[in-house]
Amino acid sequence: MGFFVRWIVTAIAVAVAVWLVPGVSVIGSQIWVGVLFLSLILALINMSVKPILQLLSLPVSVITLGLFYLVVNTLMLYLAAWLANALFGIGFEIATFGSAFVAAIVISIVSVFLNGIIGADA
Repeated sequence: MGFFVRWIVTAIAVAVAVWLVPGVSVIGSQIWVGVLFLSLILALINMSVKPILQLLSLPVSVITLGLFYLVVNTLMLYLAAWLANALFGIGFEIATFGSAFVAAIVISIVSVFLNGIIGADA
């Protein structure tokens, strides 16, 4: 049940980021399918690859007082978009690093908010 809740929360957060952030878009007629696939890939990446990158970037994160984790989140979003395009042919487009950075912040804030509401510890 935990992964399903994490996936739904991530899907809502990605949908909010696509809606709010210019430069982040799903290309195609079925936007919700793109959001669901991207959020599935992002949830899987956040469970597997992200902890390893956070551990490797720990010295830089300590020096920057944790702000480097935003760059790690941005890189995870880029990786998820690339995998969604390569594996599933979902047209998820990120225009610039700045838009990906803002989208990663929006996804993080919405995820924390939704996890606080539903009581999940993701």
